[in-house]
Amino acid sequence: MLIATLLLVLSGTSWAQGTASATPKLVLQITVDQFRGDLPTRYLDRLGKGGFRYLLEQGTYYTNAHYRHANTETAVGHATLFTGADPARHGLVGNNWIDPSTGELVYNTEDDRHHLIGKTPKPHRGVSPRNLLASTIGDELVVANAGRSRVFSVSVKDRGAIIPGGHAGKAFWYSKSSGKFVTSTYYYDEYPEWVQKWNEAKPADQYRGKAWELLHDRSTYLAGKMDDRAYEANLPPLGRTFPHQYGDNKYLYLILSLTPVGDELTLDFAKTLIENEKVGQGDYTDFMAVSFSSTDYIGHMFGPSSLESEDNVLRLDRVLAELFEFVDKKVGLSNTLIVLSADHGAPEAPEYMSSLGLESGRFDFTYFREQGPLNEVLKERFGRDDLIATHSHPYLYLNLAAIAEAKLDIKEVEHFIAEEVMKIPGIAFAQTRSDLLDGRITDSPLQIQIRRNFHPTRSGNIHMIQEQYWFLHSTDEAQKMGLEGIAAIHGSPWVYDTYVPIFFAGNGVPAQRISRRVSPADIAPTIANYLNIKFPSGSIGNPLEEVLPKRR
Repeated sequence: MLIATLLLVLSGTSWAQGTASATPKLVLQITVDQFRGDLPTRYLDRLGKGGFRYLLEQGTYYTNAHYRHANTETAVGHATLFTGADPARHGLVGNNWIDPSTGELVYNTEDDRHHLIGKTPKPHRGVSPRNLLASTIGDELVVANAGRSRVFSVSVKDRGAIIPGGHAGKAFWYSKSSGKFVTSTYYYDEYPEWVQKWNEAKPADQYRGKAWELLHDRSTYLAGKMDDRAYEANLPPLGRTFPHQYGDNKYLYLILSLTPVGDELTLDFAKTLIENEKVGQGDYTDFMAVSFSSTDYIGHMFGPSSLESEDNVLRLDRVLAELFEFVDKKVGLSNTLIVLSADHGAPEAPEYMSSLGLESGRFDFTYFREQGPLNEVLKERFGRDDLIATHSHPYLYLNLAAIAEAKLDIKEVEHFIAEEVMKIPGIAFAQTRSDLLDGRITDSPLQIQIRRNFHPTRSGNIHMIQEQYWFLHSTDEAQKMGLEGIAAIHGSPWVYDTYVPIFFAGNGVPAQRISRRVSPADIAPTIANYLNIKFPSGSIGNPLEEVLPKRR
């Protein structure tokens, strides 16, 4: 009641909802990477008038939205947002998985047939939406309007652009090596002229030698006294404390992507795209997806309850306000259906939770090393110490050739390993592939989440679930990047990782707060119903009735 009253008092934006069009000229679907459900209102008193406050005051806000699957990673969540499907149906079971036919790691958007425009083809460097097994809401819009509707997608991350763009759209993402926005031959034979001009202007270079400074006086921040914690990532020249230096070396463009600058560049490119492609200004509804990635990178490096994350949310609020103002001028917010959600939530850093008295920790991956304790137990039980092939979160993949050579029963091996894994500190549960295939699971919430994440040709042999507030990721990749630690990693089925906001606004959507439990899988079918088109092919979500037009 207090928040509702406060929102009413603070209401002051000048954008009127207007009368809804028969159909919107533009659907603008925004994804904020790693944006937990409590964050839109956490810093409510310091939000501006046109960003989150516009959504809070003039849109429909679902305050109790949760993902239904177990592996809350970026590719998985983006796919669910735009297909309305669980991973079992859209196929993206993680950011990576192992191809059982080759034993090689597969990146979620990997496609060697389509290299970056202007680049020499290299193994594992091409990208496309080929690995996405279901259609997206954008795909269905293009089909419904016989190719006359257009779909565009923009993000710093390739997966943040490629997955939302679907199979029929055009996707652009940021190159951390060149500071340019790029795409692959799946989408174009050559860059449009306006893209070439944007890249030639080198907008990222304006940040050379500069630093990320706090927007406001430090004393006004909730985390104002939390600027230097040992578990935070320490990546030169950014460091752990404000001001965070961008530097002026060959890593500049990478560094920028890890700061609020990534969102600023995404905004600038998205505005340029809307301007030049005249998005939402034709006779048929267009679809535009924008995924802002800075929240995710900053959350990983410093944690969601850090001074850096707090400042970034305030900056993101300004980015959204500028985007909405631009769309209002070009298309009209009354002609635009705006949707905003997140691909997953965010855990706190284990050390931060421990400091507050909650049990937490970081999983010790030496258990899975070649000479680790688990292999010793396996050798004692089965006479082999090579039964585990690899780990790719959240799965253990077994060495099927070794199991066959030793004439072992795969189900017996899986069950034994699952039981042993659950003895390891930090592991709450381990589910075997064979039990999922045979339907030998209960209807417990955790096992249902695991089942929804299971795809028979991509998921591993053992799905591991960490204890609440535990960190279950190898830090090997972080060390390769020169990072001294990572503060927090999402990917669990626990509420802090599944909890995200859902907003609908514009085009006559009513202002209201809805507290019933819903899912991001409901977004795509809601948009489909709103536009009177077919649901995406793998959709299992339900239309959110509160935002649908009252048709006669």
